Amino acid sequence: MTATPTAQAGERSIDAWLAEHGEGLIALRRNLHAHPELSGQEHATTDLVHQRLELAGLSPRRLSSGTGLLCELDAGQVAGRILALRADLDALGMHDEKDVPYRSQVPGVSHACGHDVHTAVMLGVALYFAHHADELPGRLRMIFQPAEERVPGGALDALADNALHGVDGIIGVHCDPKVDVGRIGLKAGPITSAADIARILLSGPGGHTARPEETVDMVTLAAKVVSELPHRVASALGGPESVKLVFGAIHAGDAANVVPTYCELRASVRTPSVDVWERMSDVVRDELEKLLAGTDAGWELDYTHGVPPLVNAEVVTDIVRRAATAEFGGDAVTPAVQSWGGDDFAWFTREVPGTYIRLGVHNVDAGGPRLDLHAGRFDVDERAIAVGVRAVVASVHEFFASPGPGGN
Repeated sequence: MTATPTAQAGERSIDAWLAEHGEGLIALRRNLHAHPELSGQEHATTDLVHQRLELAGLSPRRLSSGTGLLCELDAGQVAGRILALRADLDALGMHDEKDVPYRSQVPGVSHACGHDVHTAVMLGVALYFAHHADELPGRLRMIFQPAEERVPGGALDALADNALHGVDGIIGVHCDPKVDVGRIGLKAGPITSAADIARILLSGPGGHTARPEETVDMVTLAAKVVSELPHRVASALGGPESVKLVFGAIHAGDAANVVPTYCELRASVRTPSVDVWERMSDVVRDELEKLLAGTDAGWELDYTHGVPPLVNAEVVTDIVRRAATAEFGGDAVTPAVQSWGGDDFAWFTREVPGTYIRLGVHNVDAGGPRLDLHAGRFDVDERAIAVGVRAVVASVHEFFASPGPGGN
């Protein structure tokens, strides 16, 4: 494990606090991991975080959507700069295939993206500053957000409840199983991609498979759409480096000897470019129309804009870089690579300057494969929780000590 804290006064207090409470944060993470909840259903998770914040003397409030929380830490201040810290609460609809005591007890639901870790880290930061208010020269707003996995994302629910009102900057963390525990990845500029959903409904008169030439050969036409539309869209938008259209579901017919009357296709459409994202829906529609011209098929396109690319502000990224370098040493900070995955933290960074920290969670001592996010056996080296708390606490100190967003 690379990260080794230095011995400055403020960091000695975080050392002592983690020595006393670190195991409790791991236990909380395991509790969340064993009892995952899907997007919009995070009631027990919200209740647990609410309880822990109240026990620390804080006053969290539930979001209007029913799950998720906002919580202010102001040390009695009524003015001054505000830094927001965000964690996501929801789990994925997939099976947990690990053999561990804290394996999911909910069939078909799993924390295979690390949101339980994000929650434990940010709750740890809130609890630390609740007991060290003298170290907080500004105001913190904790955002425990629901429904990150749901398109277009629960961040919009938080924004509707004024989660960023008056906020000068925002920081989030996300597990990265490709990065060793004790290291964090940082990158100014785009770090995730837009993630939209395209639903295509093809229709025709149907018929007998003995005479497909007399009707709209629905399955063959669907195969044409699947094989040609991605290339057409990519070519129109700058090539495969600019956009990925990938079909994940096709549903048509029930019998081998019947040409079906309908076929539904669903695809994800991703881009790392904000400019391309703003044009994608029109291009998908235009290319689909050209592809189906002359086929006599009816068609509908239901295009759902998901999340935009997440763009890290250089000023906040530099604040975190300075803080992490001082806390752990320069070797612990590694360049992050822009992902083709999406994250609704992007809605926050469109409103205020922010940065998303990639938190290394790979256990270098255990060896084994570096399983990707959403893998059935996904797990983390739980030492990453303390690393995350240290990194964010140090970043809070640096944020309020720097001119940074919002001035001084």
